[in-house]
Amino acid sequence: MTGWRERYTGATRDVYRATLLDLAKSDPRIFCVDTDMGGLEDSFESELPGQYVNVGIAEANLMGVSAGLAADGLVPFANTIASFAATRACEQVKVDIAGNALPVRIVGTHGGFSAGHYGPTHHSLEDVAIMRTLPNLTVVVPADAAETEYAVRAIADTSAFPGPVYLRLGRKATALVHDGPYAFRIGKADVLREGDDVTIVATGPLPVAEAVAAAGLLADRGISARVLNMHTVKPLDTDAVLAAARETAGLVTVEDHVLAGGLGGAVSELTAEHAPCRVHRIGVPDGFHDEVGVEAELLARAGVTARQIAEAAQEVIRRRDQGL
Repeated sequence: MTGWRERYTGATRDVYRATLLDLAKSDPRIFCVDTDMGGLEDSFESELPGQYVNVGIAEANLMGVSAGLAADGLVPFANTIASFAATRACEQVKVDIAGNALPVRIVGTHGGFSAGHYGPTHHSLEDVAIMRTLPNLTVVVPADAAETEYAVRAIADTSAFPGPVYLRLGRKATALVHDGPYAFRIGKADVLREGDDVTIVATGPLPVAEAVAAAGLLADRGISARVLNMHTVKPLDTDAVLAAARETAGLVTVEDHVLAGGLGGAVSELTAEHAPCRVHRIGVPDGFHDEVGVEAELLARAGVTARQIAEAAQEVIRRRDQGL
């Protein structure tokens, strides 16, 4: 029998596709709407051709078609690359889907720097900021393949999530953040490590892995770091964030996204209004990043590493202790 860890050794997008097919076999309302992503015609259309639509490389049309299907009572999963979903088709997402609160599940793969080998046209570093500003839209960023399955099964339930959802996935396989099954709830932060000195809040596969590694570095220095896997950026788990703001020296946010408007922005907005504290944001600095490379390398160049997270956490504590 395949073990739990072995089941989730693939990439988040592969687990997503397998889960979507499994759900669609028992729910004829679920449709796979494709944009020539490659692979879905083999994994989905070959088994359920009546629930598959390929609109071609036409992302704006993808959103319009998906909105129409949803308005007719179906549950479309609209598949494209994250950068195209958030920028090329932003108007259609805003007007056709979010504005009408339709249950379209927008699935953006190659999030962040995960398509770094394609260069800047495929970097998706602003998508979370864009999507979380749109009305009615839930934004989910799983930390690994297991969490991807949990998230897909959750958002397929339109009685629990009747509005639109943006699901941000990576490209290649990444490490699991858990050793076995765990409780997953959209909108509820996953506490990976308890801690009282400082809190690290991370979203997405590599940022969460680096956050856990940073907590280990801090533990070696006698610092207890709480680690929150914030797989849902909207709605943000306000209780977990505000508790961390009040119970620890401050927060360090970590993401594969520009510093403006993403997880760090959401956390800063919340704490500024309800529990002011020091927030140090770690992500991709402002600028046009025209480098080509693998995700881990590009994130390291941007400063998203366990070492720099640990240093930021220590600085948060130092400034608190000095009353700054």
